[in-house]
Amino acid sequence: MIDPIDSSLRIAGAGLHAQSTRVRVVSENLANAQSTGQTPGSDPYRRKTVTFASAIDQASGSKLVQVKGVGVDRAPFRLEYDPNHPAADAKGFVKMPNVSMLLEMADMREANRSYEANLQMIKQARSMQAMTIDLLRNG
Repeated sequence: MIDPIDSSLRIAGAGLHAQSTRVRVVSENLANAQSTGQTPGSDPYRRKTVTFASAIDQASGSKLVQVKGVGVDRAPFRLEYDPNHPAADAKGFVKMPNVSMLLEMADMREANRSYEANLQMIKQARSMQAMTIDLLRNG
C-alpha cells in the first residue's frame, strides 16, 4: 500500500495532466476560431472537446482522472455573408467554425482554476512530507 501523501501527489499529478490537455485543446479552439475552409462549401475548423474518465491507480488503489479522449463538437457551423471570401458558396455565405469565444474563455478559466488547485495540492503534500522528515530527523 502506498503512503497517503504519495497517493495525494499521484492524484494531483493526474489532475495536472488532465487540465493541461484541456488548456491545450481550448487554445487550439481559440486559435482556429476564424479558420474557414479553402474552397466554396468546404467545412471550416470544427471545435474540439475533451472528455474525462475515472481510472484506478494500481499502486495506491486511488481513483485518478484521465483524459478519455479528444473529440469534436457536432454543433452546426455559423454562416456569415461574405461573397468575396474564397470559401463562399454560390449565395455568398461562408461556413464559420462552431467555436464560441465566450464559451472557450469560460472553459479556459475553469481549466486554469482546476490546474491551480491541483498544483496547490502538490505543494501542500510536499510540505507535509518535508515536515514529517524533519520530525523524524529531530525525534
